[in-house]
Amino acid sequence: MIISGERRISYAEIHDRIARAAGGLRALGLSNGVPVAAMLRNDFAFFEASGAASAIGSPIVPINWHLKGEEVAYILADSGAKVLVCHADLLPQIAAELPKDVKLFVVETPPEIAAAFNVAVKDASVPAGAANWDTWRDGQQPAPASTVRTSPMFYTSGTTGKPKGVRRKPLPPELAAAADRVGEISYGTKPNDNQVVLMNGPMYHSAPNSYGMRAFNHGCTIVLEPRFDPEDLLSLIQRHGVTHMHMVPTMFVRLLRLPDDIKRKYDLSSLRFIVHGAAPCPVHLKKAMIAWWGPVINEYFGSTETGIPIWHSSAEALAKPGTVGRAIEGGVVKIFGPNGEPRGINEPGEIFMRQTALSDFDYHGNAQARAEAGREGLVSVGDVGYLDEDGYLFLCDRKRDMVISGGVNIYPAEIEGTLIAMDGVRDCAVFGIPDAEFGERLCAYIEPDGLAKLTSEAVQGYLRGRLANFKVPKDIVFVEALPREASGKIFKKKLRDPYWEKAATA
Repeated sequence: MIISGERRISYAEIHDRIARAAGGLRALGLSNGVPVAAMLRNDFAFFEASGAASAIGSPIVPINWHLKGEEVAYILADSGAKVLVCHADLLPQIAAELPKDVKLFVVETPPEIAAAFNVAVKDASVPAGAANWDTWRDGQQPAPASTVRTSPMFYTSGTTGKPKGVRRKPLPPELAAAADRVGEISYGTKPNDNQVVLMNGPMYHSAPNSYGMRAFNHGCTIVLEPRFDPEDLLSLIQRHGVTHMHMVPTMFVRLLRLPDDIKRKYDLSSLRFIVHGAAPCPVHLKKAMIAWWGPVINEYFGSTETGIPIWHSSAEALAKPGTVGRAIEGGVVKIFGPNGEPRGINEPGEIFMRQTALSDFDYHGNAQARAEAGREGLVSVGDVGYLDEDGYLFLCDRKRDMVISGGVNIYPAEIEGTLIAMDGVRDCAVFGIPDAEFGERLCAYIEPDGLAKLTSEAVQGYLRGRLANFKVPKDIVFVEALPREASGKIFKKKLRDPYWEKAATA
């Protein structure tokens, strides 16, 4: 059963919906791996669209529902998706930019999701003239599922600022059992184990997506939290007897800020396996959560490209403070120096890794980027760290400028490319600075053009009109001239380091 607010749906009913949607997609002519895009919050329709795409042998393309029209149009065009399934309240922010050759289906925004996001009743309804997903789906003939085991196609930004589609090859049958074992190790979920999974993170992200779909494929009871709220999460744990969750450190921060009487109010004894990842977790935060919830907190380290090769338990976290774990079954991790030389124990370098129980991937239409990311069959996403004498991995830095804020990967190059087009901006630099709640937040330094009278509010408003809100820097600093290296390139390190040095001594 899947539960969302007061709504419930059985697995028998949702599998019937999936079969009907698959039949409808085939009737539209979709086959041979043509992607299906979904811009949906966590809802029954997300499982339906994902399952229907897989049933016809096509990847689902989950789209971040914070994105604006131009960003979504780029993903649709680049992926080659010919169908988009979208919640009604999300449609206005993208409608004007949708490609005409993409078939749109609109899902009514359910009451609990509308309430969580303050959506007006009229905006939650399917617009007149639009194809209603529920009506269309129910009118289709069920289709048998494909035997091909497809994976979602996630879009992850690169240092050039343009998102890249990570498309994983179909999983060979000989890897299926190993992949399931890795999933059980890293996520704790398995069939026939009376598990109740609470989904509190958006399934357009690769980790919550793989976590939620694994729970779905194993027939777990799934509880959907429309929008993360710390006390609501505690209430749902008690109400439904939640046993398993996927979380990010920002959620820990907000939970630990709750008053002690609220923390004591709810029965959390049902919890058996919590896993977190997506962003670094400070040692004190991890210890505080283990002290509160017990030794049920586990952590993984990986990426969309690598899968999950690294994992550790509460006991290991206490024994090795600061580690992100060590290689599990199928996991390979190596550290290389700047010239490709292997690094020794406790010697920092660029981290290359891979979960070999998963099939390899390509950056869709970008073979060069895929080649640049690899070495010895492993993949780097720009992290720097070292392995200790026991094989535990510790992070030091990130080679590239990617910012992780609240578990979300943000690439400054995309923001800089948008900001430089604003009238009055001569040049700019965007980077991450410490944030007590989100781990990092965005900061923009701007060199105005001549006598331009720019304000922080004007800059933020300009960016909000073109980028998702989470890509808009919270801190805006205007300077007469940005520091530059001898080559003329902006010296970001000089701008960024003081913030981190101050945080380290605070």
